[in-house]
Amino acid sequence: MDNENSCDNPCPIARSLAVAGDAWSILILRDAHAGLTRFDQFRKSLGIAPTMLTRRLAALTEEGLLEKRRYSEHPPREEYLLTAAGRDFLPVLFMIGAWGRQYRGGGKLTRFFDAETGTEIKAIAVDEVTGAKIGTRPMRMVTPDES
Repeated sequence: MDNENSCDNPCPIARSLAVAGDAWSILILRDAHAGLTRFDQFRKSLGIAPTMLTRRLAALTEEGLLEKRRYSEHPPREEYLLTAAGRDFLPVLFMIGAWGRQYRGGGKLTRFFDAETGTEIKAIAVDEVTGAKIGTRPMRMVTPDES
């Protein structure tokens, strides 16, 4: 996919993948939601090469999912915090996880629990208008030219 022209694509899925469609970016966002903010924390958690992590953090910052904030002047150090767009990515992460649990499961898997109720989180995607679980009703795709 050509990231340079991704905003020209009328498909919101294609546009989203141009921003956060690689595994490293998605895992960085997962870790940011788990409370990691610093370069070394991400590097240790992911086992990612520093140059690759630098590129991914810069891209996620440029696209507005993370923001950099200086936490030390001497030596200069910055942390990466989720923006509103980054926080709104959490349901996407949970849907990817739900799919993975069903189709890529087996062995020991990380589980997620609601901190207030203690119940395990079981993510599903629901259409806001009909209340129907996405994938249970027929759908059609309409391109801008067909509107």
